[in-house]
Amino acid sequence: MIYRISKTAGAAFLGLILLFPAGCKQQQGAQAPPPPPKVTVSQPVRDDVVVYLDLSGNTQPVNTVQLRARVEGNLDGVYFRDGDLVKKDQLLFLIQQNTYFASLQQAEGAVQNQKALLEHAKTEFARYTKLYEQKAAADTDVENWRNQRDTAQAGLLSAEAQRDLAKLNLQYTWVVAPFMGRMDRRLVDPGNLVGSAGTTTVLAGLTQIDPLYVYFNIAESDIPAQIRNSKAASVKSSNSASKTEKIPVFMSLASEEGYPHAGYLDFTSSTVDTSTGTLLVRGVFPNPDGKILPGQFARVRLDVGKKDSAILIPDAAVQYDQLGAYVLIVNGDNTVERRNVKTGVQKDYSYVIEEGLKGDEWVVVNGVLKAVPGKPVTPERTKPQATAQKLDQGIAR
Repeated sequence: MIYRISKTAGAAFLGLILLFPAGCKQQQGAQAPPPPPKVTVSQPVRDDVVVYLDLSGNTQPVNTVQLRARVEGNLDGVYFRDGDLVKKDQLLFLIQQNTYFASLQQAEGAVQNQKALLEHAKTEFARYTKLYEQKAAADTDVENWRNQRDTAQAGLLSAEAQRDLAKLNLQYTWVVAPFMGRMDRRLVDPGNLVGSAGTTTVLAGLTQIDPLYVYFNIAESDIPAQIRNSKAASVKSSNSASKTEKIPVFMSLASEEGYPHAGYLDFTSSTVDTSTGTLLVRGVFPNPDGKILPGQFARVRLDVGKKDSAILIPDAAVQYDQLGAYVLIVNGDNTVERRNVKTGVQKDYSYVIEEGLKGDEWVVVNGVLKAVPGKPVTPERTKPQATAQKLDQGIAR
């Protein structure tokens, strides 16, 4: 009886021994760690880049004026449509002229009358002077004609002044454009009395839109050397022997891509605003088609120099957290490391790295989410892509 039990137990024990190795192999296969994730790595690119400042500003007209009636009279005509582009000296308004023509004729008559009186007084003075020398006239007669001559001379000057004023008043009846620009809407319709009771009635507004000013502010710490070392406002004329070099600046509107408008700086404020810590700067931009309007928001890009052999990496490789910008690199052991960096300007979908990289590291450019600092990866190396263009194309224009 005991021998049967032992034989059965031995058979069961032998079955367990035969099954155990297969179960162990299956368990070991389920616990095998996965291979390291694949990531794409590349070394930074070195190239010369243009360093620039991106700023915000607004457009303003070079000249703007309110056209006013300087003489009294009915408004006889309006010779433009609201919003028209007008040329310099183009007739815009015409004020009643008949009274001013009559005043001018009256003033011309007074001048002729004073000239006649002066000539007569001069002739009589000369005649009585000769008679006095011949002892044929009294000295009082000579003095009388001298006084009349001087009075007539003064009267002629006064009459000529009145004639000039009459000419000016007649000229003021023509309201012309003082410069080329765009008209605003008219504020007075024909037939209305303007300039009455010594007031100057506003007739319309005129704004010069070519060229245009763009005003913007630069932080005190960002003022470039070319502005500190030169006066952008003192650009000398082209006929000067020593012509100051113009500092280029580029601009785009909110609806535009890149910076398609090129201009130059012509003014910098003489002081830094103590309340904001910024310097007011002005650029001049041509606007021949009149598409840019005064008062629009503008994005401004100002060249501040160049950086030779800068380190560039794709912008997708740069990550951010509470500690700032960082990149992930793969060391010689194929282990991921975090490297804090300081980014500079952005160029062609790449960032200039000012601090944190030497240029020979293998940076994770694809599969960043799979790379965990301190964990191994399977890197796939690619050649550095020349994302940077030539120096003269560093700024989008």
